[in-house]
Amino acid sequence: MVGLLEDESFEDLIKYLKESRNFDFSGYKRSSLARRVNRQMQDSGITTYDEYRDFLEIHPEEFTTLFNTILINVTGFFRDTDAWTYLRETAIPELLRSGGRDRIRIWSAGCAGGQEAYSLAICLAEALGQAEFRRRVKIYATDIDEEALVDARQAVYSERELAGVPIELRERYFERTGERWSFAKDLRRSVIFGRNDLITNAPISHIDLLVCRNTLMYFTAETQAAILRRLHFALEPNGVLFLGKAEMLLSHGDLFKPLDLKRRFFAKVAEPTNRERSPLLIGMKPRQDGFLHDPRRIYEEALASSPLAQVVVDSDGLLALSNYRADEMFALSRNEIGRPFQDLELSYRPSELRSAVQQATTERRSVWIREVEWNRPDSKQWLDIQIVPLNDRDGTPVGTSIYFTDVTDFRQLQRELEYAHRQLETAYEELQSTNEELETTNEELQSTVEELETTNEELHSTNEELETMNEELQSMNDELQSSNDELRNRTNQIGELNDFMRSILGSLEAGVVVVDPELRVQIWNQRMEELWGVRTDEAIGQFLFNLDIGLPVDELRPTLRQVLSEDGSEQPVPLVRAINRRGRSIDLQVTVSPLRAARDTQTVGVIILMESQAVEDAS
Repeated sequence: MVGLLEDESFEDLIKYLKESRNFDFSGYKRSSLARRVNRQMQDSGITTYDEYRDFLEIHPEEFTTLFNTILINVTGFFRDTDAWTYLRETAIPELLRSGGRDRIRIWSAGCAGGQEAYSLAICLAEALGQAEFRRRVKIYATDIDEEALVDARQAVYSERELAGVPIELRERYFERTGERWSFAKDLRRSVIFGRNDLITNAPISHIDLLVCRNTLMYFTAETQAAILRRLHFALEPNGVLFLGKAEMLLSHGDLFKPLDLKRRFFAKVAEPTNRERSPLLIGMKPRQDGFLHDPRRIYEEALASSPLAQVVVDSDGLLALSNYRADEMFALSRNEIGRPFQDLELSYRPSELRSAVQQATTERRSVWIREVEWNRPDSKQWLDIQIVPLNDRDGTPVGTSIYFTDVTDFRQLQRELEYAHRQLETAYEELQSTNEELETTNEELQSTVEELETTNEELHSTNEELETMNEELQSMNDELQSSNDELRNRTNQIGELNDFMRSILGSLEAGVVVVDPELRVQIWNQRMEELWGVRTDEAIGQFLFNLDIGLPVDELRPTLRQVLSEDGSEQPVPLVRAINRRGRSIDLQVTVSPLRAARDTQTVGVIILMESQAVEDAS
C-alpha cells in the first residue's frame, strides 16, 4: 500500500512539473527518472515526493538544479571517435553524392551544450569547404533545456571541453579568447538553436541527416516508438539517422534499416504507396486491360463517392482511408494516408476523437458524439460523429471507421422550431397577463373615481386654508420689509464708519497694523504698503511673522506676548533697524498697544504703530 501511495505521489510530482514549467517527463523511463529525482531530493534533505513538491513551490530556483539532474547533458566534440570517422568518411560523402539538393538540412536533436552541432558543422565544412558550407548548409540544433541552449548559442568552450578536437581543426575553426575558445563566427551563423520537445513538439521537416544520440534511451518503449515515427517523418527519402551506442532500433524495421549497425547509422525505409497503404486494394488482381475487377472497383468508388464523410483508422493508429467528402471537408490529401491519426488535425478538431476511437475499440461498440459545433473560417457547422469499431470474421479488431454527418440544416430547423415555440408560449403568457391587467385596471378606475370625489372635497378645504395662510404671509412680508429697511440703514452707517476709519488710517504718517490674538493681520494701512511693499489684500488674514518684509520680528515677539497678556498695556519699543521695500535700512519707532473690546477689558488684538526715521549715511 505504501508503494502505491509513493507511485501516486511521484506521478503527481511529474504532473506538477509539466503544469508549472512545461517540462513533460511522462514518457521517460520511470526507474531512471525516479532515481535522478531521489538523488536531488537527498541533496536537499527531503524524503517524500509531496514534501519535495512543497519545497519546489517555495524555492523556484530548485527547478533549475532538478532539471539539470534529470536532463544529464553529457556530450562532447566528436564523442565516440569511430562513429564520427564513419560519418566524415562514408555517410557525408554518400549523402552529398545521392542527395541531389542544393540545400542541405541537418537536425541535431538533444544538442545539450552545442558540441555535437558544432562537430557536425566542422565535418560538413571540411567536406564542402567553408564558403560552400555557408551557402548550402543549415544545422538545426534543439534541446528541451533552455539553459543548455543559452550556453550553446554562446559557442565558448574551455580547453578541457575541446580535448576531443584535433589540434589542426581547433586552430582552423576556433578563436582563442583568454583561457577559452570560441567557435568561428562566420560558420556559427549556419547553426540555429531552438527549444524542441521530441514528445510534444512537431518535428523539423525535410532533413537530410538527423543526429539524435543517447536521447531515446531515457524514454519508455511506447514513447520511443512515437518519437521514431516523428523522426521518420522528418527525414527526406534518402535521409540518414545517426543514433548513440545504446540505441539499436531492432524492433522498428518498418521505419529504419541499418547502414552500419555497429556505429548506429540507419537509413529511412521508403513509405508505402497509396495502393500499398489501402487494405481494400490488397489482393486485387488487374485485368488484361489494366483496370481492377469491376466488383471491387465499384465497391471502392462507392465508398469514395459517399455523400457522408468517412475516414478509416487501422489497428496501428494510422490513417488507412478517407473518401472524397472527407478529403474536401477536412482538407486531407493522399499524402496523409499512412500517417499516424493522432498527428492529424482531424484527430482533435472539430472534436477530440483519439479518446473516442480508443473507447470504441476497447468496448467494441459504436460511440456517438452529437451536435459538435465547428467554427470554420467562412461558416459554422454542426456535425454528428459516429465511431464504429471494425473487426474481421474471427472478431479480431482491424481498425475503426469514423463517420461525419452534417446536421447543420437540421440544427437550424430545430433552433427555428424552438424559437417559434418559445415565441408562441411568450405570446400566450402575454395575452393572459394582458387580460388580467385589464380586469385590474377596471377595478382601479372605479377606485380612482371615488378617490377623485374625496380629493375634490379636500381641495375645497385646502383652498380656504391657503387663503388664510396668504393673509398671514402678507402680514409677515410687511414686517420683513420694515426690518429690511432698518438693516439697510444700519449697513449704510457701518459703511460710512468704515470709510471714515480708512480715511483716518490712510491719513496717518505712521504705519498701522492690527492683529488678532493669533497674530493674524486684520488691518494694514496704506503707509504699511508703502513701507514694506505688501498690498493690503496680500496681508489681511496672514500670520504677521510669515510676511516677507524687512522687519526683524524676533525683536517684537516678546513685546507682543506681554501686550496680549491679561494685564498688558501699551509698550514702546526701542528703535528697530529694518530694511524697507527699496532695500534701504531704516530706523523704526514701534509702539505696541492692546486692542480691547468696547465694553470689556479683554484684549482682542494688538495695534502696532511704526514710524520710520531715515538712517544717516555713515560716510
